[in-house]
Amino acid sequence: MNADQLKGRWMQFKGDLKAKWGKFTDNDLTEIEGNMDKFVGKVQERYGDKKSELMKWAEAWHAKPAAKAERKTKNPVA
Repeated sequence: MNADQLKGRWMQFKGDLKAKWGKFTDNDLTEIEGNMDKFVGKVQERYGDKKSELMKWAEAWHAKPAAKAERKTKNPVA
């Protein structure tokens, strides 16, 4: 997931992020506001020991809806 992708899907992402990774506060999410550098910094601050796990989750989260859209394009319902 790149910076533009995070910013574009921030509203959906932040709800799932907080539900899965509960150490993020509302203030953290307001501060991040879709900025990739701030997101990575907060991940390091809150989950330094689990940073790689959280980043893998974020990549999987981003890929999941894209995979659904791709399947619909390849196999449209008639």
